[in-house]
Amino acid sequence: MTDTGASRTIAVSSPGEAAGLAWHLYDEAGGYAGQPPVPVVSYEPGAGVLARREALRDVYGAIVDRVGEPTLYGGSAQGPNVRWRDDSRLLLLSGDRFGARLSVHHTEILEAEEYRSFAWGDIWSPAGAGDFDLLPYSWQLYRNGPGERPVTRAGAWLAGCWEHLEKALELMLGAWAEQLPVQLPGDWAGFTILSGRDPGRELVVSYNPDEGLGVAVDDRDSGQGPERERQMRGRGWHARDRGWWQSVFHEVYENAARLAARLTVTELRARGAVTPDDLVVRDMGVSDRGELWLPGLGIRMS
Repeated sequence: MTDTGASRTIAVSSPGEAAGLAWHLYDEAGGYAGQPPVPVVSYEPGAGVLARREALRDVYGAIVDRVGEPTLYGGSAQGPNVRWRDDSRLLLLSGDRFGARLSVHHTEILEAEEYRSFAWGDIWSPAGAGDFDLLPYSWQLYRNGPGERPVTRAGAWLAGCWEHLEKALELMLGAWAEQLPVQLPGDWAGFTILSGRDPGRELVVSYNPDEGLGVAVDDRDSGQGPERERQMRGRGWHARDRGWWQSVFHEVYENAARLAARLTVTELRARGAVTPDDLVVRDMGVSDRGELWLPGLGIRMS
């Protein structure tokens, strides 16, 4: 790692140097806050989900070994968004389709700017852009790690139409497939969607590191038989187990998140939901540890 003084031109060429830089930025936050982010990983042109997450894995691990576990795990549709924060300073590891970068910020300034971004998209009309890919982060997890948890949380963007909801789900699930195995190796994540038009029925969306992205719906109250099986398979379901229909989409396929999102929306609409406003999400969690927040899901959180 080299630092040329006033220009603060920093070059990083190894996980160890990235870890040293992270510690230096965090320790000297006041002198670097507001400076341009420093690249610590570059991805090959056109790199897919699996290639990007493997390229980041060693660098992320080295940073955690040096700085400690983050205060907030998380990510956006663009890439990881991991934070070591207290009330005055915030070290941010963020990324996109081209690579990952480290930067340090004054906590209050950065979070106030982000909260304004969330506020603008609080409720979308069907004619709106539905730009969930522009959110600063779409998921965050707090596990009582070092630093200080934010006192307030950003508002959640709500999908105003089915097209926007399907896109929000696709972006969220794609982010999980890329980011969870790096930040939280071996952990699963999931949430349950309920519809006011079909009270009591659970539709579960999840990520499992051994299988990939999954969707399951409780169908135990429906009569089973060849016609029901034809109907459910026509919607995109793969198999039935103890009254639940299930589908799994392995993240090795680039369209896995899109297929899981499409199946989720198709099933909710088939069971009577008229708009995304009929929906609510609950039971959000990552291996049942910590507080999971999903402001980019597009659905009201209970």
